[in-house]
Amino acid sequence: MNQLPNILSDQLSLPIEAWAQAMGTQEEKGGQLVRILTKQNNVDEIDLLEILGRHFHIEVSRTLPAEIQTDFTASVAIAFLKKNAMVPVATLDDAYIAINDPFSFQALDDLRSLLGWNGVRPVLCPLAAITTAINFAYDMTQDSAAEVMQDIDSEDPEALFSEIEETGDLLDDTSDAPVIRLVNLMFSQAVRDNASDIHIEPYQNSLKIRQRLDGILYDMLSPPKHVQSALISRIKIMANLNIAEKRLPQDGRIELKVGNKDVDIRVSTLPTSFGERVVLRLLDKSSVLITLVELGMPDDRFIPFAEQIKAANGIVLVTGPTGSGKTTTLYAALTSINNTDINIITIEDPVEYRISGIGQVQVNPKINLTFASGLRSIVRQDPDVILVGEIRDTETAEIAIQSALTGHLVFSTLHTNDAASAITRLIDMGVEPFLLSSSINAILAQRLVRIICSHCKEAYTPDQEAWLKLGIAAEDATRQAFRGKGCAKCHHTGYKGRCGIFELLLMDREMKHLILTTANAHEIKEQAIKNGMITLRQDGAMKVMHGITTIEEVFRVSKEE
Repeated sequence: MNQLPNILSDQLSLPIEAWAQAMGTQEEKGGQLVRILTKQNNVDEIDLLEILGRHFHIEVSRTLPAEIQTDFTASVAIAFLKKNAMVPVATLDDAYIAINDPFSFQALDDLRSLLGWNGVRPVLCPLAAITTAINFAYDMTQDSAAEVMQDIDSEDPEALFSEIEETGDLLDDTSDAPVIRLVNLMFSQAVRDNASDIHIEPYQNSLKIRQRLDGILYDMLSPPKHVQSALISRIKIMANLNIAEKRLPQDGRIELKVGNKDVDIRVSTLPTSFGERVVLRLLDKSSVLITLVELGMPDDRFIPFAEQIKAANGIVLVTGPTGSGKTTTLYAALTSINNTDINIITIEDPVEYRISGIGQVQVNPKINLTFASGLRSIVRQDPDVILVGEIRDTETAEIAIQSALTGHLVFSTLHTNDAASAITRLIDMGVEPFLLSSSINAILAQRLVRIICSHCKEAYTPDQEAWLKLGIAAEDATRQAFRGKGCAKCHHTGYKGRCGIFELLLMDREMKHLILTTANAHEIKEQAIKNGMITLRQDGAMKVMHGITTIEEVFRVSKEE
């Protein structure tokens, strides 16, 4: 032990005084030496663990098994394991205790005693791997939906209200109130499944809870009807909404911690004939913003799009229906051009992700802060790049175009089926064609298609008619395609994750002339295809041929005029 400071100094360039400082911090504030050393001295955790493992003759593992036995959750509190950064790991052919700090021998002995694991070896592991394993174990052993429903059925409905109280990390919550357990189960399951939305839908004699996975709604839970009022009240209290007001729509926000994920939830209530309907939009704040390269845009569209978002002025539009990933694409574009040389300001409804170095404004109609009024003020803030969350009306469209014509680069979104329809939509709003032809640089239309699950992917030969309808040449119409059979990994849907399909309409001299002479979307699209534009359907066909998605998915999200 006395030699350890010298060993760390020689092998890790850690000053000898840092050891004494870490010991002092531990004595004063508590905590673990490994965590203190890595935090205070910016030391690589793996390097430190390797040295400690050699010194104490303890095995080191960078990862833990994806699935471990969770029997220990009944006898060991999650708080004990998190505080001491250790977790029992039992698989079919091995058992050990993963620890992050070899100096936590007292807690290690306590855990061995609790489990009856005397003599079981410790293994040094990174803190993140241990935390993930703890959260997985306790998340998987939470009450089943059936158990919670049974408790709710045996509970006096009126008594549920008195037991509603605020909670922190859902996995740490030990409340016995059935409604609280039901809400916690609902949120933790949705986060574990990477759901984007939860729908609570009241009907005449039933209550249905559904979740949206990869853009599709699936049944989640069906609690008894009499719990509806208490369930919705619980959610409204968490979102700081008025539980007495059931006649008007309300909007709120919940910030939760589920294991190692910080989740931001937007809450929307709507009165219906059979009670309040609630929709919860889940946003994982701990997830990293996707980069432009990760969007999966083919090079023939990625390269020109990357050039357009670096232009000095003009408008770049991203179009598609709700939930087609428009905001994600624009955030990726902003992140790629964000540097200290330019001033970027956004006006959004709502601000979904916080980006360092960018001024982000939240729309608030209650105080007349709309896209149009906010955009007027933003122009006076000397911006180089402006992002307008959505062009919804003529006033916003005109200000955005004027901003583009006066030397600003403007990004925005529009709800249209394809790129060519964006031109006609703006003309229908009352924007003059000559303004559009001189201000728009590019229009990107996009959709999200589900990716075939890699665990249950299988090849098959589709009908020739399906290939031909997809636009594949007759000579290629006998080739194989892929689909997912459905397995536990993909919730038996055959799909896991999503990727984009894109069409990029670029403005050249011919296109500008056409816009000046016609407002016909079909003619504009035909000209764009002559100029080399790949349509959404064609891009989808390429992804089918590469085994990324299915023919059915491409038909579902794209329509050909």
